[in-house]
Amino acid sequence: MFTRIARRYDLMNSLMTGGRHHAWRRKVAESAAGAPAGPVLDLATGTADLAIAARVRTPGRFVAGADFSEGMLRIGQIKLRERRVGRVQLLAADALVLPFRNGAFACVMSAFLLRNLESLERGLAEMRRVTVPGGRVVTLDIVRPAQPVWGAVFGAYFNHVVPAIGAMVAGDRQAYTYLPQSVDRFVTPDELVELMETVGLRDVTYRRFGLGTIALHVGVA
Repeated sequence: MFTRIARRYDLMNSLMTGGRHHAWRRKVAESAAGAPAGPVLDLATGTADLAIAARVRTPGRFVAGADFSEGMLRIGQIKLRERRVGRVQLLAADALVLPFRNGAFACVMSAFLLRNLESLERGLAEMRRVTVPGGRVVTLDIVRPAQPVWGAVFGAYFNHVVPAIGAMVAGDRQAYTYLPQSVDRFVTPDELVELMETVGLRDVTYRRFGLGTIALHVGVA
């Protein structure tokens, strides 16, 4: 599915969020910058926007971007070449079985990954495993708003408007019907804190953005 929508993925993100997705990714990069010195992993890098934001925020770091959609990675490689972004390496990998040694990274970050994992706890455990002790795990994802009235408006937009835009722009209504369904079944921000602590992360905190529809979680390995 992600390979099918790869060519229109960036455009759809901008249309759906009014361009705010770039600012949210910069927030992730800022949180990642507080990790100890060392390489950073951008898990589910997609078309590499977060990996690029991390390189801009901390130019001295090496960034690995991993994704299981080779179609997304191809778009990301083109973007890196066109923008002449160095010290970023993209590779195909499964988030549930990461091909890295324990403690390989000072920080593991992700944007809009967690809702898509077959096993959220296993994915979080892998993120912690490949993070050096004292390093950071930073996640960004779409969540249900806490306020009921705004939640109803958000639900109507996500369940009806977004699939229509997806059909027109990306030619794939199914993919953008899956998106709101994945949010509906996703855990709450507080439940995610508990899961992150269950896999061994410490001092887990979160902030909401986008009128409460986006949550950024940070934990220490």
